[in-house]
Amino acid sequence: MLSPRALESRSAAGLAAEIARLVTDGTLGPGERLPTVRQMAADLGLSTGTVAAAWRALAQAGVVTSRGRSGTFVRSERREWLSPRVRGMSSSERAMPPTPTPSGLGGRGAHGIRLDLSLGTPDPAMLPSIERALSRARPRADTGRYHDLPVLPELHDVLAEDWPVRTVEALTVVDGALDGISRTVEQVVRFGDRVAVESPGFPYIFDLVDATGGVVIPLASDADGILPASLARVLAQRPSTLVLQTRAQNPTGVSMSAERARRLADVLLTVPGGRAVTVIEDDHSALIATAPAVTLARWIPAQVVHVRGFSKSHGPDLRIAALGGPAHIVERIVRRRMLGPGWTSRLLQSVLLELLTDPRSIAPVRTARLIYRDRLDRMAAALRRLGIDMGAPDGINLWLPVRDERAALVYLAAEGIAVAAGGPFLADASAQQRVRVTAGSVTENVRLVADALARAASAPPLS
Repeated sequence: MLSPRALESRSAAGLAAEIARLVTDGTLGPGERLPTVRQMAADLGLSTGTVAAAWRALAQAGVVTSRGRSGTFVRSERREWLSPRVRGMSSSERAMPPTPTPSGLGGRGAHGIRLDLSLGTPDPAMLPSIERALSRARPRADTGRYHDLPVLPELHDVLAEDWPVRTVEALTVVDGALDGISRTVEQVVRFGDRVAVESPGFPYIFDLVDATGGVVIPLASDADGILPASLARVLAQRPSTLVLQTRAQNPTGVSMSAERARRLADVLLTVPGGRAVTVIEDDHSALIATAPAVTLARWIPAQVVHVRGFSKSHGPDLRIAALGGPAHIVERIVRRRMLGPGWTSRLLQSVLLELLTDPRSIAPVRTARLIYRDRLDRMAAALRRLGIDMGAPDGINLWLPVRDERAALVYLAAEGIAVAAGGPFLADASAQQRVRVTAGSVTENVRLVADALARAASAPPLS
């Protein structure tokens, strides 16, 4: 059934993932008996403990079932598979140092930090006031019902009108962009599936794939987004899913061009296996990014789920995002949510509707977009004068190249500046070390901050 060379990893997780793939592609059919633990261990040159652990993982994930002395069999019924490898701590939590909490930009906060550029969150001063939206939403919202449409019809129409494609087959509202990505991943990624992701990319996306039992396959990118050649190579590994950020990519600040989106769609249409890939697009910074909206759904609508977040533009605590795409996926997400939260609060939906339609709420968001653009441009220009070319990042983050990541973090901390370590944003080893800088939070002293960043970038490794 398997040869030792077929295993990408000789760990229990690697063996479990390979068996799950054989089930998914039909090589192992429903009801088929797996070899005994002792037999498989002998065939692959593994310990019986490793094989037994893999069999337990598959059983916990619902891929196989044990019938005692009769043996272990592929489950006859199909069901959603959950990963037994849910980690107690995310990769970002393990790899990132604790984030200091500043008392303010004027005075020193915890650990002496005066300026916290590590968070990747919007400037609170740039968020629109929701006081007026709340007062206007109260008469509209009906909080006394359970059974009603999961999306307010008026909000649905506003979202659909501004969607990046003219027609979206199905559209719903979820509790933030990451919630939308998570729920889509749970529907389309099964235990053992390969999932193509950007590297560098958002650490929690890597963790979501891991938690679902998927295997992360990194993709290379440039200033326009994912490289088509990299995607074509990865398709040879038959991924089930591609997860990408369309604008203001976290951590790089790259916004994908329309031409790059077209080329990626063309790869998915022409390279064997590409038509079977579900694309999940994360547009988390939609209304504060200056680049135009873009989606692969313009060319391959039946394959694309697009998630538009409003946390960066309207406030993280609103916990609201829109999700649209093929009906057969979106409707499964809606049905699954009925077994949990049911729907996103219609009161919050009413607030968002007011924020998206009231001119007095629209204007501050448009102004914030221009201010963020100016802040990043000024910081990039200041660094360019110091010999560090940052390109033209979008959104709120810069991806700063450094000689040594740990030395840069320590040097900046001594200067009273916190930035995010670059390691957690990488799904694979990278020759270039980086740190993420939330430059959208720099409101003054741009030259002084740039000087400190440049000195930290050249800091030698700590002995």
